[in-house]
Amino acid sequence: MRLRETQQQAERDGCEEWHGSDLVFTTRWGRPIEPRNVNRAFESRCAAAGVKVIRVHDTRHTCGKLLAALDVHPRVAMQILRHSKISLTMEIYTEVPTEQTRAALKRLGDHLRQAGDDSGETSA
Repeated sequence: MRLRETQQQAERDGCEEWHGSDLVFTTRWGRPIEPRNVNRAFESRCAAAGVKVIRVHDTRHTCGKLLAALDVHPRVAMQILRHSKISLTMEIYTEVPTEQTRAALKRLGDHLRQAGDDSGETSA
């Protein structure tokens, strides 16, 4: 059983007023999640992390550009981004990275690893 199905079953078992549906992501009562609530939760997490708030959809563009800058094969990026056509991945979500981009990404990775080490977390 997939992780989310297991989590949802536990929520269902612990709720007297479960509103059944075939949705994967629901509230703790089985109702559809309001899109605005997703945005509020995302904004709250951005603020807590001390990062600039952007639209949730823009995180997809960020992911695509980071994958390209890290030389991830376009077919792999296509799978991660869940595109049906490679042309979409190549035309919209990627750009040719510069050496400055690569240096910035290396610094960012080093910083994130250091922050993870400082908080007692282990990196994979």
